[in-house]
Amino acid sequence: MSALEQLPEIDNGLLRFLTCGSVDDGKSTLIGRLLFDTKTILADTMNAIEKTSAKRGMTAVDLSLLTDGLQAEREQGITIDVAYRYFTTGTRKYIIADAPGHEQYTRNMVTAASTANLAIILIDARKGVLTQTRRHSYLASLVGIPHLLVAVNKMDLVDYDEATFERIKADYLAFAAQLGIKDVRFIPISALAGDMIVDRGARLGWYKGPTLLEILEAAPAAHTEKAEDFRLPVQFVCRPHDSANPELHDYRGFMGRVESGEIRVGDAVTVLPSGASSKVKAISIGTEQLERAIHEQSITLLLEDEIDISRGDMIVKSAEAPAAVKQIDATVCWLSETPMSPARTYLVRHTTREAKAKIAKIDYRLDVNTLEQQPVTSLAMNDIARLTLKLAQPIVADRYAANRATGAFIIIDESTNNTVGAGMIG
Repeated sequence: MSALEQLPEIDNGLLRFLTCGSVDDGKSTLIGRLLFDTKTILADTMNAIEKTSAKRGMTAVDLSLLTDGLQAEREQGITIDVAYRYFTTGTRKYIIADAPGHEQYTRNMVTAASTANLAIILIDARKGVLTQTRRHSYLASLVGIPHLLVAVNKMDLVDYDEATFERIKADYLAFAAQLGIKDVRFIPISALAGDMIVDRGARLGWYKGPTLLEILEAAPAAHTEKAEDFRLPVQFVCRPHDSANPELHDYRGFMGRVESGEIRVGDAVTVLPSGASSKVKAISIGTEQLERAIHEQSITLLLEDEIDISRGDMIVKSAEAPAAVKQIDATVCWLSETPMSPARTYLVRHTTREAKAKIAKIDYRLDVNTLEQQPVTSLAMNDIARLTLKLAQPIVADRYAANRATGAFIIIDESTNNTVGAGMIG
């Protein structure tokens, strides 16, 4: 019986996780193996990658083709863009982000990591901890991924040697201590052969821990590990006009996605940045009436009082209200090929609110290879820096470490409407 078949019939909630690491560490092959061994690959997809593998003269199926979907990726055998895959095991649902390993695609990795709750950092057992391993580990910790799993891959190429695994583990722990990374686990695997992915295999008997899938099955879902403050950025004010239904004439619902926390009918709420207060009169999803709404539900709130609320405002519990600010200190990853110019005005989009912004100062650029802080006057693509932004209108923000949804923002070039930066407040 496989490890998958032994798992209990429970729903552990959605888990978003990321695979990252250096070039050719086997990230795409790992995901392909995970999908193959959990029997979640459609027959036509399997036929297609079998034919492609045969054309390349390969004797075995190249499972990395399941995620390397761009033609350039298939031709070069590398991952360029983030590939997302969805699968379910019967006990929980997963969204996988396969991040590219090359340094020039750092911005892609940061984008993928921003929504992940767990990161699998792959290390080639023959090469050990490399510069890109350190870079991706730092970026994963920077964007607040709470759980790191270091998978020492290609154990089949080092004869499944335990001493090799232990040496890499010690090297990584020494580096992790410098970053203050605490929650990190280690597992030896062979993505190509399938050892310790879904089934244990017969060649890693010295490893007594759980398989990769068992670790994923037991990992906490987002929003479940600590109490969170209620945050509802208003996306739309619903005012239906139906002449055949006079009861709707006074209807005024505030629609949005609950980014964190929970809300109940009767709770006291405050609307920011205005500061007006009321109580929750009703909660609904479509036509269904609720007594309580929780994180990641898209809801409509009705309040007891008539308050001027519009898109971009934020509804919070009165006892959990953050401050509205017009200046923010943040860590920013620059995503654009056009360098950042402190002389220009940009647009900051935070939840559903937008505000014009100027770069007040750049404290330093961080060299993610050495963690050295370097003075700069501008930022180039893939640069990560600490800076201060001054805003024309206030935003209601939390520290990113406390709330990833309301602590994050993007920077937009008004002339092109392109997203040029991604930032984390605090």
